[in-house]
Amino acid sequence: LVFQQDYVSIPKLPMNEYLRLASTFHSMYAISSNLSPMPASSGIEVLEADSFKLQCFQTPTGTKFFLTTDPNHNNLDELLRKVYELYADYVLKNPFYELEMPIRCELWDYHLERLFAAENSK
Repeated sequence: LVFQQDYVSIPKLPMNEYLRLASTFHSMYAISSNLSPMPASSGIEVLEADSFKLQCFQTPTGTKFFLTTDPNHNNLDELLRKVYELYADYVLKNPFYELEMPIRCELWDYHLERLFAAENSK
């Protein structure tokens, strides 16, 4: 887990819980891609429950972005692609960023906040 941020008011979890959730999802993603009857399955993309929806977007390099939202939220795939574009523009092009390290980039934070503020105002 290299980045985690809440963009709505919800009870905060300890960081270890976020790490555990990310690790669990990564494992489920890998297992499901191996168990799938379809060849070259990419794994779990959407997990829907009564109280939340989790959607994952995996980049060509294997980095996974996932969002948890209320179950009625739509167009998460498009939103995750926009997050990936911001990641490519402001994190990967940052000469001080090292892959697999926590993301600490003010421009990334600023643009993500704007993206999610616009999304939450819809």
